Amino acid sequence: MATSAAANLEDVASVDLMTELLRRMKCSTKPDKRLILVGPPGSGKGTQSPIIKDEYCLCHLATGDMLRAAVAAKTPLGVKAKEAMEKGQLVSDDLVVGIINEALEKPSCQKGFILDGFPRTVVQAEKLDEMLERRGVKVDKVLNFAIDDAILEERITGRWIHPASGRSYHTKFAPPKVPGIDDVTGEALVQRKDDTAAVLKSRLEAFHKQTEPVIDYYSKKRIVANLHAEKPPKEVTVEVQKVLS
Repeated sequence: MATSAAANLEDVASVDLMTELLRRMKCSTKPDKRLILVGPPGSGKGTQSPIIKDEYCLCHLATGDMLRAAVAAKTPLGVKAKEAMEKGQLVSDDLVVGIINEALEKPSCQKGFILDGFPRTVVQAEKLDEMLERRGVKVDKVLNFAIDDAILEERITGRWIHPASGRSYHTKFAPPKVPGIDDVTGEALVQRKDDTAAVLKSRLEAFHKQTEPVIDYYSKKRIVANLHAEKPPKEVTVEVQKVLS
């Protein structure tokens, strides 16, 4: 393994190696952080996550991507996950926690992690805590992207896209010059099927039902930070930095 990694490094440009080395040296002085992000669709987690990741040198663990990667890499846990998926079963909590445990061995996770989309239930939170305890660490902060459903509805149902170019508009925040028409081509704009009020309502209901007990679980440990996710992204970034400093 080490030999193949070294061989691969020979093909990496010197400037890239130096950049990575400098990044790691800068990261070595950063405090460790183990974070969980909780928030409904459209609450801004996706905007803040890369900023937090870079600022604190953390790895970003999205369980769906990790499961697919473990299946593709045919790791022992990936093989088990594939068997469950092929039978049409849900992948067990123990398997998901095992895959997170595997991921934490990577050098990129040395300073800690951001978990997004997991845990979704109290049982998952307990299993995650048990696994971290075995590693001698614990979750430091749970960032709760709190936002009113009505604001989310306005944010999400106002989104329109031009499919060919990927250009996106918002009826309130970034409207096209002519309603429903792309500024550049004059072609019609469309709305993603997930961006309608009906779909959003059912997703939010599921989100609240599922995650409120998880937030309660971590609140008892006094590690939840409630963010004002309705604010503009730059203000939310400042809030996150205050919470984590």
